[in-house]
Amino acid sequence: MWISHVPYAEADSRLKTLYDRIKGPDDNVDNIMLAHSLRPHTMEGHMAIYKYVLHHASNTSPKWFLEAIGVYVSLLNNCHYCVDHHFAGLMRLVGADRAKPMRAAIESGRLADAFNAEQVAALRYAQVLTRAPQDAAALRQHVDAMRAAGLDDGRILEVNQVTAYFNYANRTVLGLGVTTDGDILGLSPGNSDNPDDWSHR
Repeated sequence: MWISHVPYAEADSRLKTLYDRIKGPDDNVDNIMLAHSLRPHTMEGHMAIYKYVLHHASNTSPKWFLEAIGVYVSLLNNCHYCVDHHFAGLMRLVGADRAKPMRAAIESGRLADAFNAEQVAALRYAQVLTRAPQDAAALRQHVDAMRAAGLDDGRILEVNQVTAYFNYANRTVLGLGVTTDGDILGLSPGNSDNPDDWSHR
């Protein structure tokens, strides 16, 4: 990455406490989190929103579909770091036989090849929110389209928050030159029932 960071072995007690909450096997901390190490409070904020938006038991959208939205948004933004991580996570959740056709549908723009009508409506909204966030009329139309396809307003909010989160994460990564070098792809907080459990596995 283009700025300095504090490795796990050199972290002071507060930073190491945060690292210990999010680390994977062998004390591995994803580079997107290492990028926050000079300002640990921003790492804490990032992890809180990530956990609550993607990995919270109160979400009613399938976790795999929230990951698919993340892959789609990250592809739109050409953020290969997040594509690689979250596509690996998607494969862990649904298996390669289901995940690969989803990625092909996303990359080709033929979303209906791998997603149902509700999911296509959500992905179309995510596309507009990512590419043209100032277009209120189009966004309102896509909110109405999601509702017409069967999503209730709580699930529409989930789609909005996952899309907004990935645009934030993509810009964090792209703006600081973060790479996947040394990362373990596809790990995520597995304990959705405990919002304070950030451990990656």
